[in-house]
Amino acid sequence: MAAERNGKEIAVVDPATEEVVGRVERCGAEQVQCAVEAAFAAYRSGWRQMKAAERSAVLHAVGQAIRKHAGELAHIESLQTGKPISAARGETLRAARYFEYYAGAVDKFLGGTGPEDHEFFDFTMVEPLGVTAHIVPWNFPLVIFSRTVAAALAMGNAAVVKPAEEAPLSILRVAEIARQAGLPPGVMAVVTGYGEEAGAPLVQHPLVRAVAFTGSVETGKAVLRMAAERVIPVFPELGGKSPNVVFADADLDWAVQNAYAAMFSNAGQTCIAGSRLIVERSIRSRFVEMLVAKVSAIRLGRGLDDPDMGPMISAEHRARVLHYIESGVREGARLVTGGGPPADMPKGYFVRPTIFDQVRPEMRIAREEIFGPVLCVLPFDSEEEAARLANDTEYGLAAGIFTRDIGRALRLSRDIDAGRIYINQYPCGDVTAPFGGNKLSGYGRACGLEALRHFTQLKSVSIRYGT
Repeated sequence: MAAERNGKEIAVVDPATEEVVGRVERCGAEQVQCAVEAAFAAYRSGWRQMKAAERSAVLHAVGQAIRKHAGELAHIESLQTGKPISAARGETLRAARYFEYYAGAVDKFLGGTGPEDHEFFDFTMVEPLGVTAHIVPWNFPLVIFSRTVAAALAMGNAAVVKPAEEAPLSILRVAEIARQAGLPPGVMAVVTGYGEEAGAPLVQHPLVRAVAFTGSVETGKAVLRMAAERVIPVFPELGGKSPNVVFADADLDWAVQNAYAAMFSNAGQTCIAGSRLIVERSIRSRFVEMLVAKVSAIRLGRGLDDPDMGPMISAEHRARVLHYIESGVREGARLVTGGGPPADMPKGYFVRPTIFDQVRPEMRIAREEIFGPVLCVLPFDSEEEAARLANDTEYGLAAGIFTRDIGRALRLSRDIDAGRIYINQYPCGDVTAPFGGNKLSGYGRACGLEALRHFTQLKSVSIRYGT
């Protein structure tokens, strides 16, 4: 039974125009209670018992339906986040790919048998956990929603999703599309609201058996503490301060193009942003000059107009990014381009793409995750120094390496403490490649078959058959 609407709403704003583009319910504990109970009932009464081939067919149909509605979903995604519409289209297709990929994995993630014994036979069964909670951030709503929810559903779990209050519209629409494509009622529910009012009750609900969380370190720690009280697993992805290491022997034109993409895609609002550009000293000046020329030509604008870069997600977040830029100037870094909001755009939460040179490792802009279009350039003289600078961070999510020396690339891949390494392209990789971080970036892995382990439990069975 659905909970009655509480009459409270949250306005969803286009960050490029500051106009309200939608309103969603501001859910609380009562709405969360009803969503979780409905998910548990759907899990227990049908979804878990469904044959693997049938569950696979449903997930494949959901993926195909997302593709069919890709234009509509991309429009919603661009409108609520401000990201360029072309980027939103690509992300929508990637969301579809997650459902299709995990549809194919349903009947291939199996248990095993023990060694031969003349009196006992041991085997294991892979079982779903039950109801899983999914707390999704605002920077890539459809992609991050799909990569954890599709994996959880594939293993026979039900899912309750709490999207970010800034960008819930695309996930609500996908939930409708999924039901129309054949996903049974209750198997996937969406509760919209603020973290303390909807997210916390979801994590604390006694029927929730696991939490997939993507967001800030501070909020992630709060989720981990709540989950620890109930002794349930959390799969946290908590951001990064990722190094992008460029050696003098790299293809510099290609490395510049990738340094640009690694930092300024999604206006720098991405956990894997290559925000620390670590460049061999002999090419630093030339490389920075080439990159500044490319960055200076970036067109800012409304996402639906398909600019090169959109706005920050909110006025509060823009203020945070501008504070870091001011901090970099105060600490003595050299501002070479950007540095504030564009003077000719009075509406929208825009920040000009910004590059700091002569950055020291101890500066705040080199240590803290800014989550905006602010790049720090640090020089190095040797491979050993490059590795040391790359690891001089509390985070460990991703790293880029640009060199023609494959031995050097492999040594640094070994020595850099990060969960995802990109060599000669940043970023790259399909949904099949496990994704996740080390240190403050979290633990566990999304994507690939490895992600399925997070949404299952292993049961061992032993049979005595000897005399």
